[in-house]
Amino acid sequence: MTELSPQFAAEAKTATSEALFQLSEMFFSRTDERGVILAGNEVFHRVSGYDWDELLGAPHKIVRHPEMPRGAFEFVWAKLKAGETVAAYINNKRKDGRFYWVMALMSKTEGGYLSTRIKPTSEHHQTMVQIYKEMLDEEAKGMSPKDSADLLLSKLQERGFSSYAAFQATAIAAEFEMRARGLGRPVDQLQKRFLDMSRAIEQVQVETTEMTEAFKAIRTVPMNMRIIASRLENAGGPISAISVNYSQMLEEMSTWVSTFVDGDACVFARIRDAILQGQFLGFAMALENEMGDSFRNSGAAYPDEVVVETEIAQLEKMRQKYLEQTAEALSSVENEAKRFGRSVLDMKRYVTGLSSTRMMCKIESASLSNSGTALSGIVDQLDACQNEIEQRLARIVELNSVIQGNTSMLRSLI
Repeated sequence: MTELSPQFAAEAKTATSEALFQLSEMFFSRTDERGVILAGNEVFHRVSGYDWDELLGAPHKIVRHPEMPRGAFEFVWAKLKAGETVAAYINNKRKDGRFYWVMALMSKTEGGYLSTRIKPTSEHHQTMVQIYKEMLDEEAKGMSPKDSADLLLSKLQERGFSSYAAFQATAIAAEFEMRARGLGRPVDQLQKRFLDMSRAIEQVQVETTEMTEAFKAIRTVPMNMRIIASRLENAGGPISAISVNYSQMLEEMSTWVSTFVDGDACVFARIRDAILQGQFLGFAMALENEMGDSFRNSGAAYPDEVVVETEIAQLEKMRQKYLEQTAEALSSVENEAKRFGRSVLDMKRYVTGLSSTRMMCKIESASLSNSGTALSGIVDQLDACQNEIEQRLARIVELNSVIQGNTSMLRSLI
């Protein structure tokens, strides 16, 4: 077996070594519309390993790591060129070949793009590392960047995220929380309120899913009622009438379920997406604010091309933009919470109808001795399912109150 030369072995080791930086440190860079670096902060300068004269005027891809899938950049650039703000996990390469991971918050600004980056420490980072490996494997087989970007979205959906927007909102919040915890800092009240709403809507999804399963369990009740009625001949008339009424109620409930939980435009999806958008913007605003403070307090020396006051002004402008967008997102949450509440009231009416049907079944069960056992089984089934539906519905109402309460508090903070 041929031994590696000392120089080659050292280079190989360097290429697989991580360049470390502190949890408290933040990276900053600003580019023109072509991605050429116009400015950066001292952390970016130091960790990248390049001298200032090598960084300024160079394309930002100077720090691109070869193990980043092309599809990831295809996706990010499409979002940025459309004027959207994007948060993404990026693996960068130092001048000496070592790598360093960041979570980058990127946005279009006047004349180019701005990026603030922090050290990733949450489980979502590892999720994306695995997805990137899968994308790289497919790209090695000839997959195009566009198809690789589509693969990124499908891989996130496989892991339970409805969209990339949902993922980035969840990831930036998790990174911010983990970072705050590691640095012994509290999470700001604005961000905390959005987190409380986000967790409430996650629980709504759990309750709704379980309630839908309970609803499905009683779909066979009308058919069973008709079978019993046919055996009773003339005496089965009331049972037959109850089954018809019950079928109609189930049809209405089926429509409610479809409107409430099915599709991207359903009641649940709309309020979830509005909350996640507000959450994302709230944390983006906090990061840009901290990045501005970092510039003010660093005391680092910069070349003439990097005017600290200019970069602080750029960050403040971005922070203000996020603040305005957060207020807009909050208005959407408020509107969707009202829509959500009206939909839950509709469901309450259907549940009341189920209670009436259950009572009529009990009455008929008591009056028909020969078929009482069969009807009693149906009543027992209705009791169990309806109790669960009512409990789940009550919990959903409570969670919606949590959401509405937090929107009221957020109004005083924005």
